[in-house]
Amino acid sequence: MWLAIYTAVVELRSEHASDRPAILEMTRRAFASEDGPNPPIEVGLLAELFECDGYLPRLSIVAADAGTVVGHSITTRGFIGDQPALGLGPISVLPERQRQGIGAALLEETRIRAAGMGESVIVLLGHTTYYPRFGYRRASELGIQAPDPQWGDYFMALRLGGQEVPVGTFRYAEPFARL
Repeated sequence: MWLAIYTAVVELRSEHASDRPAILEMTRRAFASEDGPNPPIEVGLLAELFECDGYLPRLSIVAADAGTVVGHSITTRGFIGDQPALGLGPISVLPERQRQGIGAALLEETRIRAAGMGESVIVLLGHTTYYPRFGYRRASELGIQAPDPQWGDYFMALRLGGQEVPVGTFRYAEPFARL
C-alpha cells in the first residue's frame, strides 16, 4: 500500500529480513534517552520477536520513503487464556519523521491486516493520549487484564470488527516475559 503523508509518499509493506538492521537502528534512535539503557530495551526485544514462535510476518510492517525505512510496527501472537489475540509493539518512527502521520499509517495498516486475518483484538501498552484516537480503549473495558496490574489505563485494546473478544489475562509472546 502506498500512502501520501504530507508531501512525501511512503510505502507500507511487510518487513523483509534484509530490513532488520535498519529497523533495529531506527528503533534505537526512536527510543533513545539519556536516562535509559543503551541500546534501549526495545531494540533487544524487537530482535527476539523477529525470531520467536509468536512472530507473524504479515504483521511486521515497514514504512519506507524512497527505499529508506522510516517507520516500523510489529504485532505478535499473544493469548487471552487459551484464545489467540495480538500484542502490538514496539512501534517506532525515525525521530526526524515523527508527527508526520507515519505512526498513524502503521496503526491503520496493522488494523486492516489483522481484521483481514480474522483476528478479534489487538492489545498494547502505550500513551493514553495517543492511542485512543485510533479506537484503543482501556483493555479492562473489554474484560482483558494486563499481565502487570500496575499498567492500569496504559494497557489498551482495540476490538476488531464484530467478533467476540476473549476475556481474561493477556499473555504476550515469550520475549516480553524476559523484560
